[in-house]
Amino acid sequence: MTHSLYVSRLTLTDFRNHAALDLPLDARPVCLFGPNGAGKTNILEALTMLAPGRGLRSASLVDVARAGDEMRAQPWAVSARVVQDGEETVIGAGAERTPEGGVKRLARRDGQPATASELAEAARMTWLTPAMDRLWSGPAGDRRRFFDRLTLARASEHGTAAAQYERAMRERQRLLSDRVFDDAWLGGLEREMSAHGAAIAAARVETRQRLQDAIDARPEGAFPKAILSLEGLLEARFENGAKSADVEEDFAELLRDVRGRDAGAGRALDGPHRSDLKARHAAKGMEADQCSTGEQKALLVGVTLAQARALADDAGAGASLILIDEAAAHLDAVRRAALFDELLANPGQAWLTGTDANLFEAFGARAQCFEVRDGHVRAA
Repeated sequence: MTHSLYVSRLTLTDFRNHAALDLPLDARPVCLFGPNGAGKTNILEALTMLAPGRGLRSASLVDVARAGDEMRAQPWAVSARVVQDGEETVIGAGAERTPEGGVKRLARRDGQPATASELAEAARMTWLTPAMDRLWSGPAGDRRRFFDRLTLARASEHGTAAAQYERAMRERQRLLSDRVFDDAWLGGLEREMSAHGAAIAAARVETRQRLQDAIDARPEGAFPKAILSLEGLLEARFENGAKSADVEEDFAELLRDVRGRDAGAGRALDGPHRSDLKARHAAKGMEADQCSTGEQKALLVGVTLAQARALADDAGAGASLILIDEAAAHLDAVRRAALFDELLANPGQAWLTGTDANLFEAFGARAQCFEVRDGHVRAA
């Protein structure tokens, strides 16, 4: 089956510098151009608020609200009409004030309350930002979050497992820090950590395998192939063929054995929250963090394109949106044109930003372009 996915209408209300935006679209790639600070990235961020998590800037619910008289406290909303494999659905996210004076997140699908997973299934997406250009040489946490987003796009339950694991880990650490070594209490939390941790690791391993297959199947071209590997205690067990029950049991036993150590360290030193994603430039046989900035960006783009293909080929997933902020950063004209060709071949709609309309000339009429200035958008 050939999958397809695109946003046919995007609506923003009081989001960042956009007081009101109603943008009708067709299935072609969406190119947003304009000066820095005009609000291009804000539009991409608004789309990512429809995905699990806190969007491409990891911003709070208050931070993304349009500045007003009450220090960004006013509600905001994002709505997208999404067409997936010919079926239309409307998804939305936003924030509203609570009676206690706080702010809570809202999510809806076709007018009904929805979970983050239900939104994710309606519009899977992957994004790249300039801050990610040095992903391979930056902190492990950045790579872990990037890979977990790739995993979440394929397995929506991954987010729930991660949240439950983090909750159990925090509660365990609170007891250890308070020197409460109650075996029944700690054992229950450690069993929760081991069950959810094994689920996290297993999902990551399956994602890596599917992604590597998609990378290997890509023809040689402007974007070099990466050899991906996961460094992590539980992931290594699954890579070596261990059964989930054995991984869970052994991890729970380890957590029980290192309670004193973790109490002294103030944190759990073992588990999927410490894992890392590594990459090598296949043709050069060089670790990604040793490659040039341009090569690192090209490797990252190649992984992102392979992810889109892997999802499109997965009967349980489907096409995905690709969002690329400042698409021209570290890409020469040849690689930029090659990127555009690949995005056109992808069954999911692409969204790109850039400072100049000329950056998107290679698309010609195959894309829809919009100029963004001071929070206003008009067709180019």
